[in-house]
Amino acid sequence: MPRRVAILTPFAPPSVRGNAVTVARVAQGLGERGVELRVWDLSAKTEATIEAEIEAYRPALIHAFHAYRTGPLALRMARRVAIPLVVTLTGTDANHDLVEAERAAGARLVLEGAARLTAFHQSIVDRVAATLPDVRGRLVVVPQSVRLPTSESFDLQTRWPLPPRSVLFVFPAGLRAVKNPAFPLAPLGRLVPAFPEIRLLYVGPVLDPRVGEGLGRELASLPWARHIGAVRHAQIASLLSQADVVLNCSISEGGMANSVLEALSLGRAVLASDIEGNRSLIDNGSTGLLFRDETEFERRVVQLVQDPALRERLGQAGCDLVARRFPSAREIDGYCDVYRELVPASV
Repeated sequence: MPRRVAILTPFAPPSVRGNAVTVARVAQGLGERGVELRVWDLSAKTEATIEAEIEAYRPALIHAFHAYRTGPLALRMARRVAIPLVVTLTGTDANHDLVEAERAAGARLVLEGAARLTAFHQSIVDRVAATLPDVRGRLVVVPQSVRLPTSESFDLQTRWPLPPRSVLFVFPAGLRAVKNPAFPLAPLGRLVPAFPEIRLLYVGPVLDPRVGEGLGRELASLPWARHIGAVRHAQIASLLSQADVVLNCSISEGGMANSVLEALSLGRAVLASDIEGNRSLIDNGSTGLLFRDETEFERRVVQLVQDPALRERLGQAGCDLVARRFPSAREIDGYCDVYRELVPASV
């Protein structure tokens, strides 16, 4: 293993954003393998401060999560001290930053300058390689895993008392456009008169004020739906365990969503949009259900509301999938292999 690794992330705990959850899990796993590392949160310090601290730390390798947000600083530092750079790609990187005119040049410069690029799923590798064929040889798949703390319980009945026999749909995500949070409201609104037991709970911070304000206006007149804001990650296992169905309505994902992996690991039924990132985990009808439009969403909801046995079967299959294919050891092995390839053990 390299003597020291510097990890850069757009957000770190106590933030509950996906990057923060992923980096915390990976850093913990690497530390348990004996990797000496330090995490720098770009939302908490200035770039000048981070540069000075990394130089003083003298790492043998820099690992940046999110090419567009942390990559430029990480690449600059790696070149200055002549050490390898590893970049872990997010969904925003692959699905948006590489193709949107105002961000593409910066994101591509980072990808072209990195020694290795890791992605959570082969679909992201293929997408990036189609845009930048020259980097294909440096792309490596390192699937995500789940490490859910269970130290804190979440008292849902205090936050939002539910009537008996409710069927609770939970939407765990930071509110921003790519997560498509308003999507369930119209189809569920059409179903509530026939299925008054339906409840919809949004859990997550407002990341885009415009999206958050718009959702808030719609929820104001809907007694069957509520947004309770961010919940500490230590309480997420308790909260998701109280859900009957976990929703993912994203327009795009970075190969696999933490929220979907977490829900599956807890044996929850998942209803997700039919996109590449969700298909990496959801085999429709086996480990969850997928939908392509409002009509299909409504049909899936009716199935899930009416058939508790279906919810249980899907949840158990999803739990088995995560245990079998996405254990923590596989994720950490992947990053350790990348590090060993780039930095001799004696360094």
